[in-house]
Amino acid sequence: MSRASSPGLFVTFEGPEGAGKSTQIRLLAARLEREGIAHLLTREPGGTDIGGKLRELVLDTRSRVSPMTEFLIYSASRAQLVGEVMRPALERGEVLVCDRYVDSSYAYQGYGRGLNMAQLRAVSEAATGGLTPDLTVLLNIDPALGLTRAARVGEPDRIEREGLDFHWRLKQGFLELAFKEPQRFLVLDATASIEALSDDIWKAVSARMSVSRSRD
Repeated sequence: MSRASSPGLFVTFEGPEGAGKSTQIRLLAARLEREGIAHLLTREPGGTDIGGKLRELVLDTRSRVSPMTEFLIYSASRAQLVGEVMRPALERGEVLVCDRYVDSSYAYQGYGRGLNMAQLRAVSEAATGGLTPDLTVLLNIDPALGLTRAARVGEPDRIEREGLDFHWRLKQGFLELAFKEPQRFLVLDATASIEALSDDIWKAVSARMSVSRSRD
């Protein structure tokens, strides 16, 4: 699906563990609700019955998963989510907000695990049919601080238990991805106040909604 042919708006949130994505997604949803704008929230991995089962499998601390298997599980969940949830929401003209998307695979399995990026991109293209976000909000944070934040929420999952060097690699990966696509990415300091972050995100979403409406 070409984004130019879809009436909806596709927004993703990315960042290292503990960056505050869930909080900002919740605040964005509340703002969309107040403005009377139809929207849908989803997440990766998950968002569907099949995706939920795959999420439990890949994040289970008891699972022994190779890097490529990990990536393919995420891709399978993503393919189901795109077909079952994402495309229909965008065709209905809704603002689709997703907690993580393909950029997470590039950061975690590419930069973090060291898998071949060309292979990751080829599989991701097939899994998503080329569906690309209009806006990607990257909440940037020091990995040590992020992991400390995440630990306050609950027991760490299999990914969160990786060593700090792994989390530094994926942080750098996210920043490199953003550098290569500055028009799509909005990079924000996750240590800024919750209110300031929410305002910056709303400004970016509003601007892209205006562009989306002008296409219709």
